[in-house]
Amino acid sequence: MSILVTGGAGYIGSHTCVELLNAGYDIIVLDNFYNSNRESLKRIKEITNKDFKFYEADIRDKKALEEIFKNEKIDAVIHFAALKAVGESCVKPLEYYENNVGGTITLCQAMKEAGCKKIVFSSSATVYGMNNHVPFVETMTTGGTTNPYGTTKYFIERILMDIYDSDNDWNITILRYFNPIGAHESGRIGENPNGIPNNLMPYIAQVAVGKLECLSVFGDNYDTPDGTGVRDYIHVVDLAIGHIKAVAKALESSGVNVYNLGTGVGCSVLELVKAFEKASGIKINYKIAPRRDGDIATCYADASKARNELGWIAQRGIDEMCEDTWRFQKNNPNGY
Repeated sequence: MSILVTGGAGYIGSHTCVELLNAGYDIIVLDNFYNSNRESLKRIKEITNKDFKFYEADIRDKKALEEIFKNEKIDAVIHFAALKAVGESCVKPLEYYENNVGGTITLCQAMKEAGCKKIVFSSSATVYGMNNHVPFVETMTTGGTTNPYGTTKYFIERILMDIYDSDNDWNITILRYFNPIGAHESGRIGENPNGIPNNLMPYIAQVAVGKLECLSVFGDNYDTPDGTGVRDYIHVVDLAIGHIKAVAKALESSGVNVYNLGTGVGCSVLELVKAFEKASGIKINYKIAPRRDGDIATCYADASKARNELGWIAQRGIDEMCEDTWRFQKNNPNGY
């Protein structure tokens, strides 16, 4: 079976490529390197000792997509390619809608024309918005998102569901991620943000390695055990394995399926800092800063549907997530 992986050179995409190759799939990777690095592709091959085809292209480029589907026999698509910085999306909403929503529409048009109607989509827990109570369950109302990034994920989910309503031959799997952290145990691939990190874990890691001076903890007066925000952190390899389970199911049937991928356990910002200090042996310099607009106090998953239907359970805990992140950061202090 041959899987097209859009955004396959990125953080989650690269780890998923490793797991796909290890599971015996052939992969074709598409990436434009806007927020990724060519080196990750070399390291995927190094880790797996397997080769794969690569196309440097943009998901908004219809002609490039048509050429890929013409040249390759593609059984399914795992769609990661997207702009993903919450803060940046508030400053550049048009770019986010044009790239994320517009690019997905172009991709689906190319898939439809090629007769490839199986897609696993990289969504986000942000689609649950501000008004649902934890743990988040797939049957909850979505929308009420607090930033353009989250809204693009919500819109794409709706578009994919409408595609299925119009043509029941499609198989659409929507995976709602919680907070991916960690790295491959080899220390060869991991999160490699361009510029100053937008996410908590790579920021902590760059403070530990001396690249950044101080971590800002946004808010210490939430209704949580230590006052800092609680999130459901999931190891990126567990997340990648969730995609393997999802694509295997997608290849067998048609329909629309939505799954949360999380551990179901919340961890506060300060708990994560302490766990990273334990893993690295380094004291993390941090300061308390004002809350950010749009942040919620607590967010964690009910992942029982993924367990029951996909046979997927997150295996790795916070300590392992921190140890693997530190190994990657220590081995690659300046990234790839």
